[in-house]
Amino acid sequence: MSIYSNFVNVSPSVNTALEVLRNTQLKLGVTQRQMSSGLRVQNAQDNATYWTIATTTRSDIGAVSAVQDSLGLAAATVNVASTGMNSAIDIVSEIKSKLVSASEASVDKSKVNDELTALKAQLRSTADSASFNGVNWIVLDGDEDPTMPHQIPGSFIRGPDGSVSVGMLNYEGVSSTSGPITTDDARYLVDDQASNGGGYGVLTSTAFATAAGASQNYVLLSSENGDTSGQVEISLDANTTSGQLDDMVSTVDAMLKQMIKVGSAFGSLESRVQLQTDFASSFSDSLTSGVGKLVDANMEQQSSKLLALQTQQQLGTQSLSIANASMQVVQQLFQNL
Repeated sequence: MSIYSNFVNVSPSVNTALEVLRNTQLKLGVTQRQMSSGLRVQNAQDNATYWTIATTTRSDIGAVSAVQDSLGLAAATVNVASTGMNSAIDIVSEIKSKLVSASEASVDKSKVNDELTALKAQLRSTADSASFNGVNWIVLDGDEDPTMPHQIPGSFIRGPDGSVSVGMLNYEGVSSTSGPITTDDARYLVDDQASNGGGYGVLTSTAFATAAGASQNYVLLSSENGDTSGQVEISLDANTTSGQLDDMVSTVDAMLKQMIKVGSAFGSLESRVQLQTDFASSFSDSLTSGVGKLVDANMEQQSSKLLALQTQQQLGTQSLSIANASMQVVQQLFQNL
């Protein structure tokens, strides 16, 4: 038996069959793993360079996805603000028409004033309701800084040196809070801050009456918390003169121009958000495709390879069986000695 054992240990046919079968099973295991995971580079030992690039890029894809979510939220916020401003423009245009109609001597100014009162109440309601997720871009309230822009995460940027940053889309605030407040500083529809006199809201600022050369500090709405002393809320009665009406119309017309300017800024920002959303989606798809080219397995190729290896495994098993069978014949020969 010891002579037979030594013969088996050095038998070329058995060793060859075992080696072929071992290599086939190793390749088969790799192919099956790639088929089940869909990846030819699943961890660093498969290809350290590609794995590093893919892992970093997947992280970036997650960041881009977060930016897409932020853009969706921002789009809703800007859309609500834009809708609120557009609705306010329609209401103020109606107020302007009512004031013009009141210039007719036969018109009952007190009845026109009733209509103005209802329209102003609608303006206040529109301003207060233009809020999304607790954020209102057309009403300045609380301790907000009017110089600070409203910012929206717009892009995820990875620099050549590997540094990362988030690009922002801005709706700019006022340039400065020092000096006299001008009509250009009215970047909101309403300014309800206690620290202001309503100057940063189109409807609450006296700057428009000043710019129109009105005899009084006309406003359409009074600030709820600010200093309103000296302000005159636009209203009519039987004693309203034609000169006062002219001043009111000029003031409201100046307000409309600024509201249209702010509405245009909101519209431009909406367009930028949509463009950036489309870009972020395409960018994420490109990154995903790039990662796939580095690490994804060719499923058709691997499927064909799997069938070939399974066939080779069967042949290898049969070869080993044949080699073992020949050893059994030799064993029987030695047993007969």
